[in-house]
Amino acid sequence: MNTHLLLQLVLNGLIVGALYGVVAMSFVLIYKASQVVNFAQGEFLLIGAWVCWWLLTTYQLPFFVGMLVTFAFMLVFGIALQVVVLRPLIGEPIISVIMVTIGLSIFFQALCKWLFGVFAQPFPPIFTTSQVSILGLEIQTVYLMSLGISVAMMAAFAWFFRYSKHGLAMRATAFDQQVAQSLGIPVRNVFAMAWAISAVVSSVAGIVVGIVNGVSSALSFYGIKVFPAVILGGLDSVAGAVVGGLVIGLLENLAQYVDGQYLHWGNLYEIVPFYVLVVILMIKPYGFFGTRDIERV
Repeated sequence: MNTHLLLQLVLNGLIVGALYGVVAMSFVLIYKASQVVNFAQGEFLLIGAWVCWWLLTTYQLPFFVGMLVTFAFMLVFGIALQVVVLRPLIGEPIISVIMVTIGLSIFFQALCKWLFGVFAQPFPPIFTTSQVSILGLEIQTVYLMSLGISVAMMAAFAWFFRYSKHGLAMRATAFDQQVAQSLGIPVRNVFAMAWAISAVVSSVAGIVVGIVNGVSSALSFYGIKVFPAVILGGLDSVAGAVVGGLVIGLLENLAQYVDGQYLHWGNLYEIVPFYVLVVILMIKPYGFFGTRDIERV
């Protein structure tokens, strides 16, 4: 057994899993606020990465300045998307809204290919040191940055939902939209805020993955890759999204180890999350932390 490789992959899995958890929280945020599963979540990663890349390569902005400008753009983009496209669908069947998000996914992918081309584009060099050594394990500097940002965002989410006025309003809306509106909570504004926060948080993951692998349409696949993490933790649980992301990230890298050392199938790393998705749907369809719906007839 190659213990050093195993430890390296476990550490990488936890770091990538934290990033999955952040994107999964974005999924959950929109679902809790509006009961909509956003199938364009991966395109939020893609758009955020392309915008940051464009700012850095066209205007030569410092990386952190370009990232902050990207966050501001994604905030406005999320609000505009909800107000212009999704707000008119309030009151329509949920399946109609879900089909619209699928249409948005296809549209944004085609738009990004038209604007930026179909080939992967590398980010300019960000850090002077590409990787650091911790206890003999090599970690890419960008992954350390993503881990710090992920932990900060998880803490911010926890504070936001527990103590802030807007977070409490969002929790009330998620619990019962009609009751929240009768208490004076502007439900439409809560919806817009949920989409805006989701877009900003997703762009962080898009930028990190873009720095590592280059920016291309393949980034949008991460929106599908984190779906097993969302289902594992529970579609309406923010804490469950974090746990699910960590578990999926860890399982991916353990599958890579087993496949590389013993099985030699070649694609176990890619398909393990979806095996987990199928198993969880079979034995615990509401996830480990999700709320079980009970309907009386």
